[in-house]
Parts: sequence; structure tokens; C-alpha cells
Amino acid sequence: MNTAVLRTEARLFAREPGALFWILAFPPLLLAIVGAIPAFREHQDSLGGLRLVDTYVPVAVLLGVIVSGTQTLPAGLTAYREQGVLRRMSATPVRPTALLASHMLVHGLAGVLAALIPLLLGRFLYDVALPGQAAGYALALLFAVAVALALGAVISAVAPNLKIATAIGTSVLFPMMFCAGVWVPLRAMPDLLADIVRCTPFGAASEALGQAAAGDWPGWPPLLVMAAWTVVLSAAAVRWFRWE
Repeated sequence: MNTAVLRTEARLFAREPGALFWILAFPPLLLAIVGAIPAFREHQDSLGGLRLVDTYVPVAVLLGVIVSGTQTLPAGLTAYREQGVLRRMSATPVRPTALLASHMLVHGLAGVLAALIPLLLGRFLYDVALPGQAAGYALALLFAVAVALALGAVISAVAPNLKIATAIGTSVLFPMMFCAGVWVPLRAMPDLLADIVRCTPFGAASEALGQAAAGDWPGWPPLLVMAAWTVVLSAAAVRWFRWE
């Protein structure tokens, strides 16, 4: 990977206040709002003795990852294609693949950072326990980041311009937020709905993170669901992606 391209992409990302807000600031802000409601800090039998704020930490962890994959990654790649950046780079020693790899790495690292902030915020503000199975939590998070990047790559591949990429990303964002549990935590969903949501990439991610947070190693079913979605989406992105 070209380190100069990576540094450039990182600087450009750092100059995007909108992306920084929605990826890094909005998830912890949502968690802070949820935790500020007294009823959400009370233990509930329907949640297995957990508080609602406890169940929202994995949601906030996933939210920044989802936004990075469905909003900022497709917008950046599509803008480069629309502006002819990728076409011009093909005539230089720097290959377009280096730009693509750097772009995805920057957004992947942003997603990981976005996941760490709600964990620390929940711990210090609302006494939410840190993940009991740290290694399993990290593994589930990496799977979630991978599937988010693959989803963003597909949106970038099929969108002919920035306006359509934004529209597709937004239309995908809200269903993915629902599956992650933004409005209804996975534990509180009816059984049939929960089973369906567990088959989605971020429903599976939410389940795996919840299991690791409780101190258990993530089960194979959610990990396999995320892995399968990553493979399928990556293959689709490679099949449909255009440099110009």
C-alpha cells in the first residue's frame, strides 16, 4: 500500500466535519441521551436483568461502523470516479487500487475508533461493564467492520454518481440501523422478528457483540452470517466496480 496515498486520504477524512460527526460523535451522543433517561438505567426482567442503556452500548458501537460503510465510504469513492480521479491515477505510477485500499483502511479504522468511544463512555458515565470476553468482542467488531466496508463497496460499485450513491446509502442506512437495534434492541424484539434480524449482517453483529459483552465467546451462527455477507458483498463489489 502506498503510504503517501494513505496519509493523504487520512488528512482528507480528518477535514470532513460531517463524516467526523456522524461516525465519531453521533453514536456516543445517542448513548448519552439514552443513558440520561432514568427509566433506561433501571434493570428490567424482560432484558434478562440488564438495563436498556446496557443493551444500547453494542448498538452505539455498530452505529458508527454502519454510517462509515453506507454513507462516507460510498460518497468518497463515487466522487473520485465522477471527478475522474481514478481515471487520471491510472496513468500515473500510483495505481487506483492503492487509493481504494487506503480509502477503505481509513474508513475501517474510523469504524473501530467509533466503536471504542461508546464503550468508554458507557463505562465511565453509566457504569456499563466492559466486554467480559474482550478477544471475542474484538473479533465480532472486526467482522462487523469488514461487512460494513463490503456493503459500502457494493454501493460505490452500483452508483453512477454521488447523488445516487448518497440516496442508496441512506436507503440502506435506516434498515441496517433497525437491525442493529437502534429503535428496538434485539433482546426486546418478538421471537420471529429477532430470528429474521439475526440473518442480517448487523443483526448478527449485534448478537455477537452482545454475547461477548456478557462474557461469552460469540457463537458461530452470527460470525458465519457476517462472514457469508462479507464474501457475497465483496464478490458483488468486485464484479460491478468500475474505475470510470
